[in-house]
Amino acid sequence: MRSFPAWHSASRRLACLLVPAVLLLVASAHPARADFRLCNNTGSRVGVALGYKDADGWTTEGWWNISARSCETLLRGALVARYYYIYAVDYDRGGEWSGKAYMCSREKEFTIRGTENCLARGYDRTGFFEVDTGEQRSWTVQLTETAEQTPSPLGPRLPGPGRPPLMMPTPPAEGGKP
Repeated sequence: MRSFPAWHSASRRLACLLVPAVLLLVASAHPARADFRLCNNTGSRVGVALGYKDADGWTTEGWWNISARSCETLLRGALVARYYYIYAVDYDRGGEWSGKAYMCSREKEFTIRGTENCLARGYDRTGFFEVDTGEQRSWTVQLTETAEQTPSPLGPRLPGPGRPPLMMPTPPAEGGKP
């Protein structure tokens, strides 16, 4: 049997440990995210519907059921539109986040093409609030409760049900561009 120097055995063990660690690091590396997200910073569960215009025209989709104090990605990838529209319902305490941009929706899960003649097509006509994402590639909407409306030295608080929330761009990854 052939014998190897002690340093060879130690370097072989080190390589056996380093290779899986490097593979794990490479597998966990993610490119900068470019998504449309919504964070529910309330103590209630909320249901969220989203409207947007893409190359095929207007679409409304729902429902994302978002637990209290959690976030959900509504659309993955770089934003394709400047304006998005949100309607949200507080399941536990009642109330809604709504606006004056009327689009089609329904009570059960849906994807609806077009915003015209909602009632005639068997859908509800629902007021969504507008989100202007500017030229950002990512965006996060934050919903909070009315009790959190008092000014804070950490920055503005977001409106609770009945008031449109403040929208914030998702910061780019370190070294990335927005």
